[in-house]
Amino acid sequence: MATTRCADMNSLGHSPSRKSGSRVRWAALGLFLALAAFGVVAGGTAAAAGPNPASHVGAAASARALDATTTATPAPSAVPSPTAPPEPLAPANPGADPLSLMGFLFTPIFQGLFLLLAGLYALTGNVVVAIILMTVLIRLVTIRLSAKQIMSQKRMQMIAPELRELTKELNRRYKGDRMAIQKATQEFYKERGISPTAGCLPSLLQMGLLFPMYWVIRDGLTNFDPSKMMRVFGVDLIPSLQCPHVVNGVVDKSVSCINTVVFGINVGQPQVLFNLPLVVFTLGVSALAVAAGLLQFVQSRMLMPPANEADPSASTQRTMMVIFPFFSVIYGGFLPAGLFVYWITTSVFSIAQQFLIVGWGSMFPLFGWNPGFAQNHTPRFPVTMPEPSNAGSSVAASRQKPEERWASAASTVRPNTHRRTSRRGRRR
Repeated sequence: MATTRCADMNSLGHSPSRKSGSRVRWAALGLFLALAAFGVVAGGTAAAAGPNPASHVGAAASARALDATTTATPAPSAVPSPTAPPEPLAPANPGADPLSLMGFLFTPIFQGLFLLLAGLYALTGNVVVAIILMTVLIRLVTIRLSAKQIMSQKRMQMIAPELRELTKELNRRYKGDRMAIQKATQEFYKERGISPTAGCLPSLLQMGLLFPMYWVIRDGLTNFDPSKMMRVFGVDLIPSLQCPHVVNGVVDKSVSCINTVVFGINVGQPQVLFNLPLVVFTLGVSALAVAAGLLQFVQSRMLMPPANEADPSASTQRTMMVIFPFFSVIYGGFLPAGLFVYWITTSVFSIAQQFLIVGWGSMFPLFGWNPGFAQNHTPRFPVTMPEPSNAGSSVAASRQKPEERWASAASTVRPNTHRRTSRRGRRR
């Protein structure tokens, strides 16, 4: 989603040529193949791992970077054994190698999210409810940023026709001078009060929280002794959380401190209904992953740019926003179920927020279905264009409409007042 939303603010609003449109299509195809290859490799790793894929993820170099955030003494040069005894969850110590340093730098984010999740679990006693409440709290904190993102993306779509005409005018005026065209386009955005990059920061922030959430759910919830992670400056912040598997001081290391099983689903492990054998790997089908993919599709389609045959970039963005949400279906075979609970909650929150700002957007017609309740619907907080600042002072504002340009060109033509009244005789 971050990729597609940031891609919507491309090239400072330039209307791409056929060559640039082809490059955008090839870039989208390359990203599609890269994500597909990642899903194939990860799915194969999960299939080879057997019943507990999370214990074998450390065989990859990237997993060693993830594990560095949750172990007190990381060993980046050694591959952890599947039968290695579990260790208590503790903050990472800084090391000389880059992986240990990365784990040490990400520890405050990991610890903050884990403390919030563990505190909500201590209050509710249900880990799924705790994940939902934590997701809602995070979205409430960032609600103003996400609202600005939605409004900026909608405004970019509203000025798209004017921007295409402006680009044609600037290309005619500056004859391929890209620096002058970019400067004039930036002045146009500033005059309209729109920032073309406003949609990237919230998306990057959302993606940035996704990886720590993965570590918290995979490593934090499933650990048998997270007491060190819940202690800050020697103070136990969640004293009410007691591990039930500690009997007479003896800890059962095979049981997690937090009960991660809800309705028969272990949120710390992948939830797979059945395995679907494909050509190159076996796809684990998860109901939570399918639900997350469908909700992300609805979220993307509501903000999808309108179809425009003359704009190849809009067509490419529409394709990307339809395809990318369903990659979560591939991830369902090896990502923990709790992460999909986070995804589902985030998507539902985003859909509700978008409905209040843009209504149904481009959701309908869907496969020829255009219900009556979606027609002529006015959102609760409709997006309006800001008042232009310094109107008429920019180069972009001095452009002429086609009819004005034609009238100006006609006025510069000198009339022919010396017309011949007789035909020239034939020379003999």
